[in-house]
Amino acid sequence: MPVIQPLKGSTDAPATYKQPSRKGKKAWRKNVDVTEVEKGLEELNEEIIKGGVLAERPSDELFVVDTAGDAALPKKFPKHTSKPLKADEIIAARSAVPAPPSRKRPGDKTTDGILPEKRPRREYVTHKELNRLRKVADGLHETTIEVADATYDPWGAGTKPESQAIIEDKRNEKKKAPKSISKKPVSLLASGKTPKAVPKPTGGFSYNPAFTDYEARYTEESNKAIEAERKRLQEEEADRLKKEAAARSAAEAEAAEARAELSEWDEDSEWEGFQSGGEELKVNAKRPERKTKAQRNRIQRRKEEERRKIHETKTKVRRAQLEEIKRIAKEVSERELERKLAVANIEDSESSADDNDETLRRRQLGRMKLPEKDLELVLPDELQDSLRLLKPEGNLLKDRYRSLLIRGRVEARKRIPFKKQAKTKLTEKWAYKDFSI
Repeated sequence: MPVIQPLKGSTDAPATYKQPSRKGKKAWRKNVDVTEVEKGLEELNEEIIKGGVLAERPSDELFVVDTAGDAALPKKFPKHTSKPLKADEIIAARSAVPAPPSRKRPGDKTTDGILPEKRPRREYVTHKELNRLRKVADGLHETTIEVADATYDPWGAGTKPESQAIIEDKRNEKKKAPKSISKKPVSLLASGKTPKAVPKPTGGFSYNPAFTDYEARYTEESNKAIEAERKRLQEEEADRLKKEAAARSAAEAEAAEARAELSEWDEDSEWEGFQSGGEELKVNAKRPERKTKAQRNRIQRRKEEERRKIHETKTKVRRAQLEEIKRIAKEVSERELERKLAVANIEDSESSADDNDETLRRRQLGRMKLPEKDLELVLPDELQDSLRLLKPEGNLLKDRYRSLLIRGRVEARKRIPFKKQAKTKLTEKWAYKDFSI
């Protein structure tokens, strides 16, 4: 920093007593007192020469914290320095009387409105205590030790104590874990792969996506919505046709029943007059002739031939079924082996698939259905160019729960908030009405 030097020449203030007039600017400037400014500049120069400006230097260079004290003070004032402080004496004192508790105690005259319990007077000796004292005086108190002669020889042969039978506890206190705890969870994807816990979103999920990514995702979601609507309309049409067919069949059944009743009534009316005359006629039926031995043998041979053909047909069908069962069992074993190899390869490679484009193995899980994935799609007119204008989409809790279901970590269950309790019926007894005078 350059050293500022004062101006050369006289440092005294300009003389004003010779000034005839003070009305002009020049006369006013001559009267300005610059002694304080010059004095401050001189002090600043001296501080710079001595090591720097005091106002700009840190406190560590200007001050020192004295933690030891002056060693000459005890010698100078021995009377005052050797005496300990009163505060130290109070802190060091330890009284034998315990300190009063900090808990507030109600005063003797202050009450809470509840009458105190009457306690029996204990200034006198009760009969029970008097009887106990009399027994003690007679030597019959409970703690009396009766002296008896020893019935065994302490220096004789020691008697072995009888071994008590050890009762073994055969109960198995160890809690058994379920068998499924050692098995890996089964994924619900059709490919059998384990999806990621938190799938990585594609470019179409961005708040400011690229046109190609957004168009592909928009088209895919539109096709899904169209397909779902088409299936819904087909189901409605099938239900309508089923109801119409049921109504048509019911109408036809009623019409057929009405025609049957009418035809029965017509037949009864037509044949009503002819029944009496026909009953008198007797039909001479020809009695069947007795079969010969040759006819009976022929009939028996024909029946045996029929039974043999039926047995051969059944045997042939049974053999074909056995061959079909063997073929199906072989296919199932091969398919199971292929599935195990695929699962092993998946586990070895530790590959995880995303469930965005994968089809699920099954949708129905008992009575509870797998929750559908929320549609997180923003329409073209709702796209924003700023994060501040974005609206929150989706639910993180639902996504995590659905991920646990798909990965097989949790099974879908219906929450039972409380178990069924037995219904109780409250009745009022009438015993209070029964009184006697």
